Amino acid sequence: MRSNTPKGHAAIFFANVIYGLNIPVTKALLDRWMTPLGYMATRTLAALLIFWVIQCFMPRERVTRRDLLIIAIGGFMGFVVSQFLTALSLQYTSPVYFSLIIALSPLCVMLLAALLLKEPVTRQKSVGVVLGIAGAVLLVVCANSNIATGRNNLLGIGLACVSIFAYSIYLIIMRSVAQKYSAVTQMKWMFLFTAIILVPLGAYEYPRQAIFSSECDWSGILELGFVILFSTSLGYFLMPFGMKYLRATTVSVYMNLQPIVASSVAIFVRQDLFSWDKPLAALLVLTGAYIVNSSPAKNEQNKNQLTNNGNDV
Repeated sequence: MRSNTPKGHAAIFFANVIYGLNIPVTKALLDRWMTPLGYMATRTLAALLIFWVIQCFMPRERVTRRDLLIIAIGGFMGFVVSQFLTALSLQYTSPVYFSLIIALSPLCVMLLAALLLKEPVTRQKSVGVVLGIAGAVLLVVCANSNIATGRNNLLGIGLACVSIFAYSIYLIIMRSVAQKYSAVTQMKWMFLFTAIILVPLGAYEYPRQAIFSSECDWSGILELGFVILFSTSLGYFLMPFGMKYLRATTVSVYMNLQPIVASSVAIFVRQDLFSWDKPLAALLVLTGAYIVNSSPAKNEQNKNQLTNNGNDV
């Protein structure tokens, strides 16, 4: 499997570029065309159909009941909770603020790994956590300033924090499943479980979705098409593929691409304004994430696991 490690890095890289682009696209959809629940129900229903159709042309894999339970929990945390809170957060805050909170993901994964997997927390990791928290605090302090965009940035930032916590749990618990089954098998079951929850909840909101009315123009159609084909289908295919060869903490580091991509696009399309607090917060958060993931203890642990398993980095 070690020969596939570069493919794992490439998959996670492109997935996070897609997710970074998805943030301003989702913001545009929610501002003009869709409600958060309608948006989520549409995503999960479309992904369900796509992955089950693809599965028809692939060898079938038998999934144990225990692994189905893990996939169901992973889908609930990594899609239902995380992505729904993402949609809610983007209704209240700007894509730049949201994406900077996402950059805290490596710190969140590290803390959860220490709690659930008993990974050691070194002094260097602690410094990284402090820097990351300092960046988040800076965003909160500046959230209600006259240079901040968004109608309730504090609420949006709070929702974003819960969202990354849920997604971090997804990264940790899904790795054992990712090593056993293909990405398509994992996603067909995950979106089946999430559709059971989201489609009935979103059904009554479908008449309220402007994107399904005569008011919709090509911009809304293209935005929804990007979300379904790239952010949901391709992104959620690439993530489990990469997780098959990389550790959860390594995967989380690539999430630092999202604020770079999302912030650049959001400022370019004038969804947000450039201000001094954003690059400073980004510097604190990204530096903290780098320190956490370059910890000597972590590197030593990675070497040991590579020796034992031959498939991690």
